[in-house]
Amino acid sequence: MTDISWDESLIKRHDLAGPRYTSYPTAPHFNDNFGTAELEAAIARSNQAARPLSLYMHIPFCDTICYYCGCNKIVTANKKRAEPYLEKLHQEMSLLARWIDSDRKVKQLHWGGGTPTYISHDQMRSLMDHSKSLFQFSDDGEYSIELHPGTTDSDTISLLREIGFNRLSMGVQDFDPTVQTAVNRFNSVQEVKELVDRARTEQFDSISMDLIYGLPFQNCQTLAETLDKVIQLGPDRLSLFNYAHLPHLFKTQKQMDASALPAAEEKLAMLHLAIDTLCSNGYQYIGMDHFAKPDDELCKAQHDGSLQRNFQGYATYGGCDMFAFGVSSISAIDNIFVQNLKDIPRYSKALEHGELPIAKGLELSKDDLLRQHVINRLICQFELNFDAIGDEFDIDFRAYFALELNELKPLYSDGLLSRLDDNQLEVSPAGRLIIRRVCMVFDAYLKRPQDAQLIASSQQPRYSKII
Repeated sequence: MTDISWDESLIKRHDLAGPRYTSYPTAPHFNDNFGTAELEAAIARSNQAARPLSLYMHIPFCDTICYYCGCNKIVTANKKRAEPYLEKLHQEMSLLARWIDSDRKVKQLHWGGGTPTYISHDQMRSLMDHSKSLFQFSDDGEYSIELHPGTTDSDTISLLREIGFNRLSMGVQDFDPTVQTAVNRFNSVQEVKELVDRARTEQFDSISMDLIYGLPFQNCQTLAETLDKVIQLGPDRLSLFNYAHLPHLFKTQKQMDASALPAAEEKLAMLHLAIDTLCSNGYQYIGMDHFAKPDDELCKAQHDGSLQRNFQGYATYGGCDMFAFGVSSISAIDNIFVQNLKDIPRYSKALEHGELPIAKGLELSKDDLLRQHVINRLICQFELNFDAIGDEFDIDFRAYFALELNELKPLYSDGLLSRLDDNQLEVSPAGRLIIRRVCMVFDAYLKRPQDAQLIASSQQPRYSKII
């Protein structure tokens, strides 16, 4: 079990804006000087390493707009718009699969969006069939999909199980009617319960629910009521996301009443309430915004040291190469990241010409890979063993990170770290809630003047606040 404790003064002193570290380096550092040749070379290296595969499909369509959303999505009631996009998605998979060793097995699959269940049952079957025709799926893999419970019926749950999904992620966000109206996101407790009951009947391995705190008209009372209803539904995993109001980046957020957003003090109180409530009702804190029941695979992975973090959040399988398909999706293959074009017309045009829809990417240096490992270890295990990392990367950790170790001393003195000696760093129970602050010390990109200025600026922040 990951122990945490609440120290509000510590949180306030270190609640900076910073990356969420679903990747390192983070997406803003990808560049345009990246193309097919770099991707093909990376796939050749990953074939030689024979790592298992993780697949991601981005389905960007939604029936209605959720005002808080920062995802790459297309809101339309015209279901016919999905068909040509799905044809291109099939084509992209076929183009890329020809370079991938067919003996490599898929350990993870995730459909995200948008709302992946926007597409029809026949389209879902077709997409899964096409995926299985190109790749070998492991019998014991984790195959998950995101869904909006307000627009999904029980028959769809059965269909998803039939075609091979074994995990569901439901975007509940909040059950309070006033909050739902303010953000234009509606799903009743009864609708969610019907889906959960069907998923249990269909023997899904895991059900996850997403909640958001910091939305308009939320307060401790409304959140407590939502949490009580969610706990009664009994999901295996819970994500509690901090709403980041960044209307200069996400225009739909302008449709919300900013004056109704809870004050910073109220947000902190809501987070404190949520952590206490979940932990006292059988959930364990995994890290950042994730909670899970003790018998869930996330808890087991954290206990045995195999927990990882990727573009979908915390993950149980490490050592996979992630191949992502669809607009804006990001692949992580060997030592590269590569992101697709973000709009459907350009994405489709590239594929019409038989080209992969690459927008930008990054080849990670040895330093990037080392720091990626350090940050992943911190964010998943809350500790570092300097000699172990030094042996793995053939460095003298203390000499290599002399500057960072010096920067950590004030954090140790302030209570974010419970141990900092010649060979070990351990994050304190109070520091675990703001682990991003510790990770930022090892982020070489934040030390560049332009990034440091963005972190400090309150005018056009690039990153959300840690809490």
